[in-house]
Amino acid sequence: MDTRKIKFVRNRPWLTEDSPSRPLPIGKTIPEWYRQADRYAKDPATGQYWQMPQVGGRIPTWKACPAVYDILGSGYTYRTPCDIEFMEDAHGVIHARVLDPQFRDFLHDRLPLAQFPVPQGYHAKHFAWWPDWTVELPEGYSALYTHPLNRFELPFLTMSGIVDNDHVQLPGTMPFFMLKGVSGYVPAGTPYAQILPFRREHWESETDSTLGAAAIEQRNQENAARFRKPDGGIYLNEVWERRKYQ
Repeated sequence: MDTRKIKFVRNRPWLTEDSPSRPLPIGKTIPEWYRQADRYAKDPATGQYWQMPQVGGRIPTWKACPAVYDILGSGYTYRTPCDIEFMEDAHGVIHARVLDPQFRDFLHDRLPLAQFPVPQGYHAKHFAWWPDWTVELPEGYSALYTHPLNRFELPFLTMSGIVDNDHVQLPGTMPFFMLKGVSGYVPAGTPYAQILPFRREHWESETDSTLGAAAIEQRNQENAARFRKPDGGIYLNEVWERRKYQ
């Protein structure tokens, strides 16, 4: 597999390799709830692993799904440079305070986005991150910037966008919404955006409606026989191709 290089260029002259906001491969920020989750299903009453009927073997949970791990570990992440306090006032309006004065402009208040749907359960008033770093990519590559995928425990929701970072390295703000009813601190080093570089290519689509009921059933049975094994792991060990982010 070919290796490409992504370059992160600092926007602030005092930033160093040890700065809390330094971008990292997002796999280095795997959340604790994922690490502690059970790979196989357990009986909550006894703590014993459930067995697959008839064939035996433990029943894999979502923790055993390579697709879940793959999305948590793919790409890079922007991280908060310092602690940030969020609080709701007596009228339910959300406010934010950056606790390190040198990063005061890292976070901006924003007026409501006219005609843009507000995510359910989030404040209409929102904010924007102003990243400490910009991205440079090889010719022909763009980057998807989005909320850290599957990180639903975070009290904010960063909006998504795509930038052709082979031609544009200007710093820009990234809007985000805050969850209602949440007050407290977002600590320094918290991932707030996932960055997924990809090659720009043209695509075309087609559909295949030639398979009949018997062929579809046979295909599903063959896939189940190969991949739905006791204890799982077939896709991970025989199909999945690991990608490295350094």
